[in-house]
Amino acid sequence: MPRLAIGPEFPRELSALAQPVRRDAVVALRRFLLNVAGAPHPERVRGARDPRVATLRLAEGHRGVVVRQRDVYWLRTLLPDPEAWSYARRHRYGVNPAIGVVEEWDAEALERVEPALRRSARSARLFAPICDGDLLGLGLDLEALPLFRLITTEADVAALEPLLPPTQYVPLAVLARGGSLSEAWKELNAWRATEQEPGPIDPEDLYAALRRSPDRAAFVSDKVALDRVLEAPGWCTFLYPPQHRLARAARFEHPVLVVGGAGTGKTVVALHRAAHLAARGAGPVLLVTFSQSLADELSAKLDLLIEDEVVRKRVEVDNAERLAVRIVAGAEGRRPPLVGPGARSLAQLTEDALRLLSITTGDLLDDVDPGRKPYRHMVVDEAQDISPAQWRLLRAAVPRARDDLFVVGDPHQRVTDTKVALGAVGIPADQHALDRSHRLPQELLTFAVRLRGGSPSPGLVKGVTDLSAFSADRHGERPVVRAYDSQEAELAGLRGTIDAWLADGVPAREIAVGARDQRFVRAAKRALTGLDVRASTFQQLKGLEFERVALIGVAEGVVPAPPPEEPYARARALQRERSILFVACTRARSMLYISHSGRGSPFLPL
Repeated sequence: MPRLAIGPEFPRELSALAQPVRRDAVVALRRFLLNVAGAPHPERVRGARDPRVATLRLAEGHRGVVVRQRDVYWLRTLLPDPEAWSYARRHRYGVNPAIGVVEEWDAEALERVEPALRRSARSARLFAPICDGDLLGLGLDLEALPLFRLITTEADVAALEPLLPPTQYVPLAVLARGGSLSEAWKELNAWRATEQEPGPIDPEDLYAALRRSPDRAAFVSDKVALDRVLEAPGWCTFLYPPQHRLARAARFEHPVLVVGGAGTGKTVVALHRAAHLAARGAGPVLLVTFSQSLADELSAKLDLLIEDEVVRKRVEVDNAERLAVRIVAGAEGRRPPLVGPGARSLAQLTEDALRLLSITTGDLLDDVDPGRKPYRHMVVDEAQDISPAQWRLLRAAVPRARDDLFVVGDPHQRVTDTKVALGAVGIPADQHALDRSHRLPQELLTFAVRLRGGSPSPGLVKGVTDLSAFSADRHGERPVVRAYDSQEAELAGLRGTIDAWLADGVPAREIAVGARDQRFVRAAKRALTGLDVRASTFQQLKGLEFERVALIGVAEGVVPAPPPEEPYARARALQRERSILFVACTRARSMLYISHSGRGSPFLPL
């Protein structure tokens, strides 16, 4: 029986096909997996740069490209016949000898690049001072080493990036900008998804390499597993190495804080960590987020992620405010009123909940009996907007033990006036960072960082965090900023833009329209009458993502609203307004449209 691994591109390509072709491809794959009569057989590729590459005829006019080693098949892509044959001839594959992950090389393109590098090579080669042994120790490919030796400038390295596996490009880029061997190794090691294994890496063991590469391969053993990988959203199955390392760690002895910019996958890590703890932890798990709408979103995503109903029931999803209300209601026998006579503020309810929890489970240091706490594990998303009082309540709801608190957040995406260091509320956390956005194209990311101001923000641990190391892993469209003479013209422009996006084939559910306040939201909804497109405030877009986003009314006097006069309050208000707009801008995966009538917001980059 074949051992079949699916690559992340394959489900996306399959879903884009016409339904009859998609059905035939799935049936063919099921037959291949079961090794029954009528199953597709691997066909050799003439002129292939890697003899292990073959194709499988999966449907009329369409082939899958596989990398084969004995009974292991890595299904890379699904393309029309001519494109599949071309792809199969173009690429070669290997195993990084330093960290053991799989690598894909655009060998054909590199062959075309080599003469140009040779012609432009000067006597002073960039990596001449570094011996072959040191370069090979960084996992650089022996076959590609002569090519790397031709490089003379940092620009040469940048030009090679699209053609190289990231585990080859990353150490080269560090060395090219003057970094040390140890710095290059640190960057390479960040691509390790699992703990370092004892003993040497076998560069000929494709199966082991695929197991170490959760972002590149998912093994399926039967029809159920195959259908799961093909139908589930990609984030359910394929985790980037830093995400996998954090989400699937066997254990953490201390509270963990994961910080990362927009699109780095913080929420995905939180979801997978909650699922991991539910399956392998020591008790009930609480997944906490900023608001009830985000809690509903996370709950729906957990339903997709966790197939086992028993395991799914071990995870509760809530926000800190509702947790406080539940604790008080449980102790007092009725739900406390939040409005009207006798109503308590949310801050008062949080303090009451902490007091009641301390009475029933012991004080914050009394964790001799972890079973007295309502939860054994807690995962917190959108941590930057949790108040100090809420943090004390969350800390009291889980025992001080291994795998107690797993926290993710981004200080640059604060939409409240809350600023707190976790250590000040009894949570001395070990910090980890995610600094590569997989959602935003570099052009949109650069625009958003300039809009945000790029200044450091008070961190969730002592000190500040900045955006200097934040980057994207792909390029795309530049954001569009349009100025109109009147609000009527701006709304007409919005309607035309959304109509064009829908005509491009973008599903309505993948489009969002945002505005700073409800007045503009209502105007947008009137302009979009008859279109099933989401329109909401900037704050309500928090935690969500869409293929394309349109933001309207980004004008002077609206974004930001007139701030207070007192200098300190003014500075805080303006920074909060920048963060809110930054959050709204970074909801887009591919295209951002911003409009205003009259003068534009002073936050917009020139």
